[in-house]
Amino acid sequence: MMNYIHHYTSPLGRITLAGNGEALTGLWFDGQKYFPHKLISESTEAELPIFTQTIKWLDKYFSGIEPGFTPPISLQTTPFRKAVCDIMLTIPYGQTMTYGEISRILAEQNGTPRMSAQAVGGAVGHNPISIIIPCHRVIGADGSLTGYAGGLGKKIALLKLERAL
Repeated sequence: MMNYIHHYTSPLGRITLAGNGEALTGLWFDGQKYFPHKLISESTEAELPIFTQTIKWLDKYFSGIEPGFTPPISLQTTPFRKAVCDIMLTIPYGQTMTYGEISRILAEQNGTPRMSAQAVGGAVGHNPISIIIPCHRVIGADGSLTGYAGGLGKKIALLKLERAL
């Protein structure tokens, strides 16, 4: 399947969108940790309906409004990381969840006594669709704003935008 990219200029810096023609497959701040540099050379720059829809979402979001919809997304990742992303998608706009809470939900879903919060942290950090899958809303057990692949400054700015801080 063909990979397509499009660029968006946000108030926090340039964002690269990736899609397969039908759904969004990636959204990263340019230069963030785990940015898929090969994607740029292996993709075609395009204007597609999925990018138009995602830009509408981003425009609403960055103007401080809860977008109220999620563009179609397609996660090309491990089952564990997908499960973590599915839980992050349930975190309401303007609210946060801890790594421990995600671990407990996963353990419950898998019928296991516990799940590693560190493994959850790794999955959160490798989220391929930043902002829309709200990894910035995941915080430490003590309320600390732990790492963010886009940089801690961006995490703080996103949480302030949502009035979650």
